[in-house]
Amino acid sequence: MSRDSLLADAVEHFAKNGIGDASLRTIATSIGTSHRMLIYHFGSREGLLAEVVRTVEQQERDLLTGLSDLPVEEQNEVFWRRVTEAALIYGPLFFELSAHAMQDLPHTESLKADLINVWLPPLIDLCVRAGVPADQAPTYARLGLAASRGLLFDLLLTGDHASVEEATALLYRLFTLPAQ
Repeated sequence: MSRDSLLADAVEHFAKNGIGDASLRTIATSIGTSHRMLIYHFGSREGLLAEVVRTVEQQERDLLTGLSDLPVEEQNEVFWRRVTEAALIYGPLFFELSAHAMQDLPHTESLKADLINVWLPPLIDLCVRAGVPADQAPTYARLGLAASRGLLFDLLLTGDHASVEEATALLYRLFTLPAQ
C-alpha cells in the first residue's frame, strides 16, 4: 500500500471509530496493513496522527475553496456545518496535536506549518468577498480563524451546540459590519 492510501484509510478509520487510544498495531490491523508499514511511512503513532490532522485540515481548506462560487452567507453556513461535523470526530486530536506543536515536539514539525499560515489566504479571500476592506482582511482572517477554533473548543468541551451556533452567528455579523 502507498503512503497516500494508508493515510486515506487511517482518516476513514478514525472517522468511523474515533481516535481513542488505539495502538499502532490496532490501527494497522483495522486498515489492513502492518504496524511496520505505518512506522515506515509515518515514523510513529504520533506521526500518523499528525498526518491525519494535516489531511483533514487540507480537506477543509479544499472545501472552503470549492464553495467560493456560493454567496458568502451560504458558503459560511455550509463550511461551518462541515467543520463542526469534522471537529466532533477529529477535534480532540487536533487540539492535542496543536498543543504538541506549541511544544515543538518532533512529530508535529510539518503540522505546525499548516495550522495557521495556510488557512490565511482562503480566509482573506472570504473576508474580502464579505465586504471587509482588503487592507484589513488579513487581520479579520486571523481573528476569524482564532475565534472559530475557540468556538470549536467550546463545543467540544461543553457540547452546547445552541450557544456555539449563536456565537458563530454573532461572529459572522461582526465580519459583515464593514460591508454595511
